[in-house]
Amino acid sequence: MTSSRVRALVWLSVVLVACGGGGGDGGHTPEPFTPTDATRAYCGDRDDDAIEARITAALGDLERFEKIQMMQGTSLQLDDGVWLVRGSERHGLPGLRMLDGPRGVSSFTEKRATAFPVGAMRGATWDPALEARVGAAMARELRSVGGNVLLAPTVNLLRHPRWGRGQETYSEDPHHMAELALGFTNGVQGEDVLASVKHFAANSIEDTRFDVDVRLDERALRELYLPHFERVVVEGRAASVMSAYNNVNGFPSDQQAHLLGDILKGEWGFAGFVESDWIFGTHGDAASVLAGLDIEMPWGSHFQNLEQAVARGDLTEHDLDRAVRRIARAQLCYGLDEQIIVRDDPTQRETSAHLALAREVARRGTVLLKNEGALPLGAGVSSIVVMGRNADVDSIGDLGSSAVLPTAVVTALEGLRERGGSAVTVTHVPGATVGAAEQQAIQAADAVVIVTGLQSSDEGEGLIGAGDRDTLELPADEAALVAAVAAIHPRVIVVLHGGSSFVTAGWDGDVEALLHAFYPGTEGGRALADLLFGDAAPSGRMPFTMPVAEADLPVFDNTSLTVTYDLFHGYRKLARDARPARYPFGFGISYTTFAYADLALDRATATSGDLVEVAVTVTNTGPVAAIETVQLYVAPPAGPTGVARAPFQLGGFAQVELAPGASRRLTLPLRVSDLRLYLDGAWTLVPGTYTVRAARHAEDPGLAATFIGS
Repeated sequence: MTSSRVRALVWLSVVLVACGGGGGDGGHTPEPFTPTDATRAYCGDRDDDAIEARITAALGDLERFEKIQMMQGTSLQLDDGVWLVRGSERHGLPGLRMLDGPRGVSSFTEKRATAFPVGAMRGATWDPALEARVGAAMARELRSVGGNVLLAPTVNLLRHPRWGRGQETYSEDPHHMAELALGFTNGVQGEDVLASVKHFAANSIEDTRFDVDVRLDERALRELYLPHFERVVVEGRAASVMSAYNNVNGFPSDQQAHLLGDILKGEWGFAGFVESDWIFGTHGDAASVLAGLDIEMPWGSHFQNLEQAVARGDLTEHDLDRAVRRIARAQLCYGLDEQIIVRDDPTQRETSAHLALAREVARRGTVLLKNEGALPLGAGVSSIVVMGRNADVDSIGDLGSSAVLPTAVVTALEGLRERGGSAVTVTHVPGATVGAAEQQAIQAADAVVIVTGLQSSDEGEGLIGAGDRDTLELPADEAALVAAVAAIHPRVIVVLHGGSSFVTAGWDGDVEALLHAFYPGTEGGRALADLLFGDAAPSGRMPFTMPVAEADLPVFDNTSLTVTYDLFHGYRKLARDARPARYPFGFGISYTTFAYADLALDRATATSGDLVEVAVTVTNTGPVAAIETVQLYVAPPAGPTGVARAPFQLGGFAQVELAPGASRRLTLPLRVSDLRLYLDGAWTLVPGTYTVRAARHAEDPGLAATFIGS
């Protein structure tokens, strides 16, 4: 951190500045406003005409200082248990009561809450309906501590797995990201809590996040870094959007008139409000408002000067009105004025239903990467040794702004002991060395489970914790532990904790089973035991690529103040470079097998506005019931000369749960508009043959069929 930032933090920690008073302008005539299709969609079933008329009347009565108060948070610290933005009591506007976050009620409240698995693990479920249930549960817990705005979902692409906050997001792919984020947003807002989609946009570096300038052309921006935001805003009616810290193409995100004004509020018709990221997310007063920032958080370090900005002619009263209208619209269209604020109702947090859901998500999001007969642990297993740095720790993820404070965390060791009961002896062998005593215990066991990977000290939010990762390798002593144990025991099961990918090529060939369990939350130990003992079949699929070597990925530069993003990362880059992954995007195995047959498309030709219905028959050809995730990958025709694009991209997915021997015919919608290129300022569907592949992962040949795009 720079010395100037240290000085700023010290200053902010002891100074609280109130909004500017005086100079009121109550009684002015607001601009006339006629509801649009976008505002009507935003308001859903509520009477948008009445709401807009109510807002117009309020704008004509509010003093200028009152409007400015509504455009900024109140304090650097929590105020009444939340990040508070004042409303207007006499106009029935309750204000906004914000809290993180991406995996549950913020630990800043010091109130106990369910620690759900991190976003990356929930992305590994590939189940938007399950994610909607998570969003609804988080919203209920948020309301129980007095909140009405949940600062989630995080939908920044995992461009590189060394990004410290990659654990908060869902995916390296925009389509997969959009589907999961839509599920979450619908779940949250179905409970009349506002979702805040963040961080807009191109935010995928932690250590330089306050200052870095992300350079990318309009194609990369439109085709990769914005589609998921657009779908959550347009289809999901997201109530609010949080701008990012980073610059984009030379301008701070809060002063990005192109992003906030032209695209978000213009092209997409976003009718809600934009709030800044915290403390260092705002870079001016009038310039930020004019670009499209409506609220400065967590307090008005810049927006306290809006009164002066109006006085000097940099802003008009109508500019303030436009921002306040959006802020008020969100409160009224989502019924915040009809809610009773509950400061603390612990009976609504960590309920049995929410804990069961956390366990289900952790079970569904664990990815079985390798199994050579070690799993599931059957009747012949009566003794297990559990080892590794994460065997007996609370592995729930980053301790930064997304942190949650649960009452208890079931560790891997505790979960295995609980499930094993009196029938299975579970012995904990701590440390990362294998001496004579450790060797004796290991060799006497029927199986060895090594729970390893990363902790909050290795990755997370940089201002509070570890920041970006230094490497994709396991800690050296843990890799040595795996090798040493594998050399003396034939049945070694490795469980990885961490926010994203690892390079495993140096040791995974020596173990019989390998699972990626991310940061599994408060019920992670029980979920792991469910899978290892075969009480449930693994169904998780990788939401990002596990490469053979880090060199196969884009360069990750978390030191420079200028970086360039292009069209290629993750599976797209590996496919372009003809580099196989160690474990591809979408990969995951189970305790059964599946077969696909009879792939068919409902049309031979399609235009950019069409949906292609893709049908395929899925059969469970193995011995146990399980969930299968069918993925659609689309290879486009050659584009215009000199126009690069990925050899294929994810176009859709769907899940089916089948008993042994059962079959079902699935129909998956393919949005042809997702296959367009952004060329010369317009969306273009390249004419020609599109090959649709129904597959189990990005590198699976699967079954193929074609249609002609025109």
